[in-house]
Amino acid sequence: MATESHKRAQRKAAGRGGETEVPLPGGQVLDALTARGKATEVERSGSQAALDTAARRLRTAKNQGIAKAVELRVPQQDMDKAVEAMQKAGIKGAVSNMGGTKKRRA
Repeated sequence: MATESHKRAQRKAAGRGGETEVPLPGGQVLDALTARGKATEVERSGSQAALDTAARRLRTAKNQGIAKAVELRVPQQDMDKAVEAMQKAGIKGAVSNMGGTKKRRA
């Protein structure tokens, strides 16, 4: 069950014309997909296991051709852990803070 702040972050990431809760193969669900094909996962918990799972969902979206680019959006204090999760999942993409003011390539 998503919190109101998580849903708000999903809508912001999807943008105008984008979608939220996009189904992926294997019963997974992607948080947001823009109209131009950028997939975004929002992970607010800071849990390493949850970050790893979100990175794997992004990898699935990119490998299946659903997304052209991927982004993992996390609170600023979790950005290092998020970069590590993206590297562990073997996917290149962006890691940004919730406000979008800081970005790092993973």
